[in-house]
Amino acid sequence: MSAEIRRLERAVTLAERKLAAAKNGEMWPLTGSEKRQVITALAGGSVKVVRGKSTARADSKLKRLEASVTGRLSAELSALQTAHQTAVNKAAADKAAKKRKGWF
Repeated sequence: MSAEIRRLERAVTLAERKLAAAKNGEMWPLTGSEKRQVITALAGGSVKVVRGKSTARADSKLKRLEASVTGRLSAELSALQTAHQTAVNKAAADKAAKKRKGWF
């Protein structure tokens, strides 16, 4: 197994963990901009709660942000899986070509 394949496997595993964490509402897989947007929406919603008003806008903003983060991480995972599969196929083809040549 080549180093490239192992690197891609680690990246796929990390991307899967990030996606699962984002779906569970954890903050660590978010980018700095996304974290700032989440905190802003939470702060705005908190102010509305204190004033006794509706938090519908802050809630919808959080849902939109969650959807965009999930979409971004899903696309990243899909791209990594495709790259991994391509590397595995190439390694298999190289191995088959080497075997086909024979030992002489």
